Amino acid sequence: MLTLSRKLNESIMINNDIEITIAEIKGDQVKIGITAPKEIPIYRKELYLQIQEANKEANAQTNPLEVIEQLFQS
Repeated sequence: MLTLSRKLNESIMINNDIEITIAEIKGDQVKIGITAPKEIPIYRKELYLQIQEANKEANAQTNPLEVIEQLFQS
C-alpha cells in the first residue's frame, strides 16, 4: 500500500484522469472529493463488498445450462 500525506485542499492524481482532493478535516474524519470520468465506478469499500457478495450469490443461483436451454426453448 502506498501511503501519502496531504493537507487540506491538496490532491493526489491517479493516472491522468482521477484526482482525489482532501476537502475537509474535522477531528478524526477526513472528507475527500474524487474527480473521475463517469464511466469509472466509485464505491465505498463496504458497499463494494456487498455488491460483490450479491453478484456471487446471483451467479451461484443461476445454472448456465438452464439459461442456455431456456434460450433455445424461446
